[in-house]
Amino acid sequence: MIDGTEVRVRRPAAGRKDREKFISGKNKQNAVKSMVVTDADGRLLFCSPAQPASCADITHARQLGLVKVLADGPVVEVLADAGYQGLGARTSGRVVTPPHRKFKKDAPDWYEEMHERQRKAHSSRRIRVEHGIAHLKNWRALARHHGRREHMTDTIQAIAGLLSHQQTITLAVDERM
Repeated sequence: MIDGTEVRVRRPAAGRKDREKFISGKNKQNAVKSMVVTDADGRLLFCSPAQPASCADITHARQLGLVKVLADGPVVEVLADAGYQGLGARTSGRVVTPPHRKFKKDAPDWYEEMHERQRKAHSSRRIRVEHGIAHLKNWRALARHHGRREHMTDTIQAIAGLLSHQQTITLAVDERM
């Protein structure tokens, strides 16, 4: 499962040439974005380097080489949100996103019910990645970052490593019992 997450950061100084890059189009706040990959149980597998929040999820995935890895690699199903729509066609259907709305206006009742059922089924399957992101953001350094944006990648990946280790230890203890 894959999803992007944003972490709020301090606003860049006035007059800085790249000041607008950090403003998220979604939340209208200064942030950096990272892509998180989890397994079916919500355990963290990968956390990408931080990018300015103005970068779209699908663009971030392309820049990281995810399309090439999925197209050439082993056959796996990757659940993603609507931010990754269009990636399925480039990866031979390996990236599964919520269904598109075929009718924008005056949709028949049967279509609305079917679309809602499909959307909820997809959402309930990918809730684990949201839980994985929530575990990451439980760490105070990622709730809102007050340090330098240049160190954000190191902070995110260090916390991801600690969380992954913690989840592995917990899994090993649970298996012994």
